[in-house]
Amino acid sequence: KVTAMTLLRMKRLGEKICMVTCHDYPSATHAKAAGVDVALCGDSLGMVALGYETTVPVTLDEMLHHCRAARRGLGDDGPLLVCDLPFGAYEGSDPSLALRSAQRAMKEGGADAIKVEGGAKLAPTVAALVDAGVAVVGHVGLTPQRVATLGGFRAQGRTASKARRIV
Repeated sequence: KVTAMTLLRMKRLGEKICMVTCHDYPSATHAKAAGVDVALCGDSLGMVALGYETTVPVTLDEMLHHCRAARRGLGDDGPLLVCDLPFGAYEGSDPSLALRSAQRAMKEGGADAIKVEGGAKLAPTVAALVDAGVAVVGHVGLTPQRVATLGGFRAQGRTASKARRIV
């Protein structure tokens, strides 16, 4: 079973970490068979499986449905399963929304960790999640959940100075 500690050890040893997206049973079984380290059930499923124009309409309940399917495909002895928290499931100044969503992802979706989009502004929320025992994967750069404020899918932090502001 790959855990967050497994990934930390791999990073320390300079080993490559393989992460793929899977949001259904078939892709998860293939990911496990291929020996990947991390399986991401990402909110991009809204666009590639549910027909949405962006990831914004994806709900937490939709994520949990797909995460459960991926968990069944991965089994309990395979890759680390990361559930993407969708837009509206973690933002704001009160980390309690993020904690409730993360707890649901772990308890109902079978996730081992959760993923959130954002940089330094999200640090207090990430700290609260980690303090509560939730493994968190951060996502910076291309942030599809912020498509409305960015005017489209645009990578962020493309210069060193802008990258420092993100993290």
